[in-house]
Amino acid sequence: MFPPPHAVSMLRTACRGLVVLGLACCGPTLAATPAPAEQLDVLHWWTSASERGAAEYLRARVAEIGIDWRDTGIVGGAGMAAAKVMKTRVLAGRPPAVAQLIGETLREWAELGLVLELDEVARRADWRPSMFPAVQAHVMQRGHVIAVPLGIHRINTLLYNRKLFAQLGLAPPSDWAMVERAAIALKRSGHVAVAWSDEPWQVATVFESMLLSEGGATLYRRLFVQRDAAAFETPAVARALERLRWWRTLGTEQPAERPWTDNVRDLAQDRAGLLIMGDWAEAELTSTGLSPGDGFDCTVVPGTAGVHLYSVDTFAMLTGDYSHQTSQERMAALLFSPQIQLGYNRLKGSVPARTDIDPAALDACGRDSWRSFSQPETQRVPSLTHRMVVDETLKDVIVGAVHRYAVDGNQTTSATQHRLATLLRALTRKNDTTPTAP
Repeated sequence: MFPPPHAVSMLRTACRGLVVLGLACCGPTLAATPAPAEQLDVLHWWTSASERGAAEYLRARVAEIGIDWRDTGIVGGAGMAAAKVMKTRVLAGRPPAVAQLIGETLREWAELGLVLELDEVARRADWRPSMFPAVQAHVMQRGHVIAVPLGIHRINTLLYNRKLFAQLGLAPPSDWAMVERAAIALKRSGHVAVAWSDEPWQVATVFESMLLSEGGATLYRRLFVQRDAAAFETPAVARALERLRWWRTLGTEQPAERPWTDNVRDLAQDRAGLLIMGDWAEAELTSTGLSPGDGFDCTVVPGTAGVHLYSVDTFAMLTGDYSHQTSQERMAALLFSPQIQLGYNRLKGSVPARTDIDPAALDACGRDSWRSFSQPETQRVPSLTHRMVVDETLKDVIVGAVHRYAVDGNQTTSATQHRLATLLRALTRKNDTTPTAP
């Protein structure tokens, strides 16, 4: 016996609703037809082998809930090219549905009203108790959740070639004296002591670690959180600049701008012994078949023990015409789930933004980073170079001044300190804002 026509209509309507939610619908008289996957255009700058692996992992997981991740990966270190593409598309009225926006850049887009608020997603999944407070500060604006955190990177990471160190009888480098001895031994044996690039963002990544090593978290916060321009004139900043130049001399005789992946390759193929880079480099080494303790190992930059210089990967859902809101919210909920956090971060080199994961599921470098970030006594400081503490304009001028000093021997240390102080003072007055940071 068949149900009356109005009942069939009601059942079909109910089934369509359940399919949208990703639930099964069955009945004795109707066969549910799966709804076609909704396409979401995802803009990001994950283009290295390990980054692509992490992105493909996420793409496969969102496909399982009926979302078609249309990939727009933009090549370019530190996301500068991706930022330009983002601006162009928004101005043209074609914003991506999902974009990798981080730190202060994320806040700027949110202030323009272009970022979907995820308050209801966060409330339903109870994000707050399981999210690190420092991470929470970066995904909230005016009381609203504006992005989903994917993982935490440690920037002040020192990677070294375990094979070369063993061959030369060198101990793991825990202070600058040990680093210097290792560099001398590596050079004498015909190897490059330090994998180096003159690319501005890579130079600045090394500099901010040197700054922490010489001045600690207090000086770092004075400079970039409190915007105290006079702090640039201190002896600790002079030492950090000079150590940066010294580190550059330990690279090749003719330094050049090269992709960070080339530096990683030098370490992996036993051409270089040391590399300062965020822990995404550890993931890239792992993608070559190596692992911590086998071929390479990781520690923190000397002088930065107890300090975690970090950036946070975040995805923002763009408002557009709100036609994708349901799928965007479902995607956001999935990305912060414990299983996805672990799977993604194991491939990306970062660590989960959740407090409730089992660190035993991470490799040795990941366990050390996650535990460091978790400990109350750790000094957590947001990265300048990777957009976590200042706006794009201030970041660019500081990176530019530091890069100029590093590559141009005619630039004196004192003059560079004065230039940095002047730039910070001028741009802070212009913006007349005080950033919030943990």
